[in-house]
Order: sequence, then structure tokens, then C-alpha cells
Amino acid sequence: MLTLEAFEEASECVKQAAQETKLIYSEYFSAQTGNKVYLKAENMQVTGAYKIRGAYYKISTLTPEERAKGLITASAGNHAQGVAYAAKAYGCKAVIVMPATTPLIKVNRTKSYGAEVVLHGEVYDEACEHAYRLAEEHGYTFIHPFDDLAVATGQGTIAMEIIKELPLVDYILVPVGGGGLATGVSTLAKLLNPKIRIIGVEPAGAACMKASLEAGHVVTLPGANTIADGTAVKTPGANIFPYFQKNIDDIITIEDDELIVAFLDMVENHKMVVENSGLLTVAALKHLDVKNKKIVSVLSGGNMDVITMASVVQHGLIQRDRIFTISVLLPDRPGELVRVASVIAEQQGNVIKLDHNQFVSTNRNAAVELRITLEAFGTDHKKKIIKALEEQGYSPVLKVTSL
Repeated sequence: MLTLEAFEEASECVKQAAQETKLIYSEYFSAQTGNKVYLKAENMQVTGAYKIRGAYYKISTLTPEERAKGLITASAGNHAQGVAYAAKAYGCKAVIVMPATTPLIKVNRTKSYGAEVVLHGEVYDEACEHAYRLAEEHGYTFIHPFDDLAVATGQGTIAMEIIKELPLVDYILVPVGGGGLATGVSTLAKLLNPKIRIIGVEPAGAACMKASLEAGHVVTLPGANTIADGTAVKTPGANIFPYFQKNIDDIITIEDDELIVAFLDMVENHKMVVENSGLLTVAALKHLDVKNKKIVSVLSGGNMDVITMASVVQHGLIQRDRIFTISVLLPDRPGELVRVASVIAEQQGNVIKLDHNQFVSTNRNAAVELRITLEAFGTDHKKKIIKALEEQGYSPVLKVTSL
């Protein structure tokens, strides 16, 4: 049972391992939405995510015999680190099964806490099946990442901190993968103040909880395809589902493209690295049709590898028209390249890359292609550069940007 007494016990317990992350007021997102937006930065936890709360509390409830058997879990990365960290604190062996697609930073950090890592499957669900087989084979104690009431209770301590710091909060936005975090946060928040609205936020490519709510029972998606790897779950938790049904007021789904833009916003305006799953609640802010409300977005984690980060930044800049590529045709004669470059320079465009292709046509005097990748301040600046080129007699054609 998810009771107030259990949440109070968990809140005291997790203080031994988890930081009490303070709310960060966001002037940027507040101005963008017309609300007072606060960020609950769980990406600042020692393991880089909120999962340490549920893992530590769950392990605290085990008997010495259960801990002595060794612990095993399956995770896309953040729960893995939480279990590994907590197991080390309790002196337990930990075996973690992770999808083969898990970012390297999550694998290495899990190993750094002394856990044995097994890579198996493409998504969490396949890793979980393998973990159950290993648990049965070796007698390990299984620690489920979300479908466990004790784990959900530990995650729910986030709500205790939010309401303690912001008693008049109107909305709490929570990422949803398997549903453990949202279940814990929503249940405790409703126990403390039923007027608080709790909004779950899922990636559109893995919206298993939304599908389950619509069906009225837990359903399994045929697949999970999203850059939000921490919430790429095909089947939500059956044990926690009744609590989720009761306490979640609404659920929003977010496309991957929205997460890319949210990453840029977070880095540029708050100087914080937040992983794609943690950005779900930030991307969801513009989907809320409310004004003058106090809103808390839970940033669930910040474990993102550098290669993924670079890719997200690149795609984000392209989406925002901060980087774009155009093609112009010009005669192959001296001075034409300088002339085009001068037009761009006059409009304060910054050339990143040039490709001068003399073989686009057999008639080089008529048509040589100049492909230019540019940096701009945004959409308006991009349009201004294109217009200036058109006024000089060129006919720029937008191309797919590849850096």
C-alpha cells in the first residue's frame, strides 16, 4: 500500500543517499508560458537521476537474507546506477541487465559503483526478461525499476520536497516510462493536497501508459522507438497501474523533435545537461493551456553521453534555423564566389562550410553549384540572408543540412 506513513518513512530513509534537490525558478520558461515555472533538478543527484530514491528505499526494506542473495535488476541506465549505488552502500552484490543500446556513460557509471553489467536486448523489456531468467537461475533478489510499491514510494519522496518548498503548487509534470515515478509523486501529492494536478508526460514513440489508460488495463506496445531511452518502455507496471489511474489527472505525449529543442533551451538558458527523458516535462509546458499557475517540471535525470549530446545539439540548431544549407547556381568565372560571400557577410551570416561543385552541369559557364552551410540567429535572420541573395540575382534553394 502507498500510505502517508510509508512515504514519511521513505523520506527520512532516502536522505542517507539522495540530495534534497531545491526548486529552480525558470524566468525563461515562465516568460514563454505565462506561468511561474520551477524545475525539480533530479539530474543533480549523485547518480545523475531520481532513481536512487526508489532503489535505496526498496533495498532498505529487504531482509538481511534477501540482500545476502545478491540483487539483480534491469534498467535503461538510471535505475541501474541507483541500485548499484545502494547495493554498494548496503554491501550487496549487484547484477544489472541493460539494453545493448544503453548510452556508454550509463554503462560505465553503473560499473563504477561495483556492479556487474550484462548487456542484453534492444529495449528495456527484453533486458527485463533476461534479468528474471538470471534471478531464477542464480537465486538473486529482483529489484524492479518501477512496478514495485516500495520503489514507487521512494520515488514519491520528490513530491514531499516539492510541496514542502512550494506549498501552493498548482501543477506537477512528471516523466512517464513504466510509471513508478509518476505513481509515487501523484499518490503522495494527492494525499497531501488533492487540488494539485499531476500531469504525466510520455514520449510519443513509447506511450504505453497512455494506451493502457485508454484501454482501462495494462497493454503492451508492439515496440518502443524514441530518443528518450530512459522512458522507452513497452509495458507499464501492473502493480502500480491502479494508483496511476486514480491519481494522474492527464497525460501528454511528446514527439522526439520537441525534446531536441528543449535540450537547447535548457543548455542555453539554465546551463544544465538534462537527458531526453528528463526533458519530457519541459517540452510539455507549451502543451498546457493554463496561465498564471505555479508549475513544477520534474527533470528526472541528466545521464547523456557526449555523442548523443552532440547529435541533439546539431539537430536542435537546424530545427531552430540557427544552421541551414542553401544551394545557388552561378557562372564559373573569377569573382563569383567572392560576390556571394560578400552578400552573406553584409547580412552578418557566418559561413560554416562551402562545397563548390563544377560538375553539376556539362555547361560550366551556365551553372556551377555552390552549396553553403551557414550559421544564423534564427528564422528571421535566415530569411533576411536568402532575400539578400535573391535581390542580387541568385536563386537560393534550401537543402538538407549535414555537418
